[in-house]
Amino acid sequence: MKDVQNSLDRRGIAIQKVGINDAHLPFLIKTQDEGFQQVLARIKFTVSLPMEYKGTHMSRFLEILDQWSRKPVAETEMDAILTEAMDKLEAQSSELSISFKYFIEKIAPVSGKKSVLDLNCSFYGIKKRHGIMDFVLGVEVPFTSLCPCSKEISRYGAHNQRGLMRVQLRFDNKTECIYIEELAKLMEAQASCPVYPLLKREDEKFVTEKAYDNPKFVEDILRDLVLALRGLSGIEWFSIECENFESIHNHNAYASHEEFIEK
Repeated sequence: MKDVQNSLDRRGIAIQKVGINDAHLPFLIKTQDEGFQQVLARIKFTVSLPMEYKGTHMSRFLEILDQWSRKPVAETEMDAILTEAMDKLEAQSSELSISFKYFIEKIAPVSGKKSVLDLNCSFYGIKKRHGIMDFVLGVEVPFTSLCPCSKEISRYGAHNQRGLMRVQLRFDNKTECIYIEELAKLMEAQASCPVYPLLKREDEKFVTEKAYDNPKFVEDILRDLVLALRGLSGIEWFSIECENFESIHNHNAYASHEEFIEK
């Protein structure tokens, strides 16, 4: 049959990104214990298109993804997927974004009850032919914060709230990317107290008092997180957002920071 996509286009416009968006597939994500976790992935997958071609072959994106969805994926596999896309679609660059819910085990601090906490995570990679992949890991972690000002001025109690940290990291090409579990643990350690899906009464007492003894503004949490990320080896760049879902206001408290690490 006639291949319309490969027919000549005379408008002289090369397209920077063309492909598929909002595709959903089961994927296997590598875990810290050298296993994998099955997730439902939301995917954006594109390549560059030379000016000579009328269109790309959309079916090939799904063919590539279907093959890789059956293997545990992390940074190395992302690189291989991008290279395969350039080869099969005769492109000079390729880009892949995978967003997914990832579950980490949480153990209640007193009762020892186990539960799982869901995190919004993402893998992002972009690569040019014969180049090195630019890979970014994204992780969102919920936390508890307690207001230092409220604690200081109140005769008893202090308002607290749940918040959300969003971190994106880029590593140099000599360093293996940190696992999601490790990054999540580092992130939640900067809060007044971590969030636990399952708490018994003795656990609730513990986390309430832990937050009260460790009051932090959203600015404090962000600055502590900056210092913690600077302490990781091999990081070239990071971007952070911290947001408190305020319990006494009808708005959120917000702070963000982006930094390139000097070599």
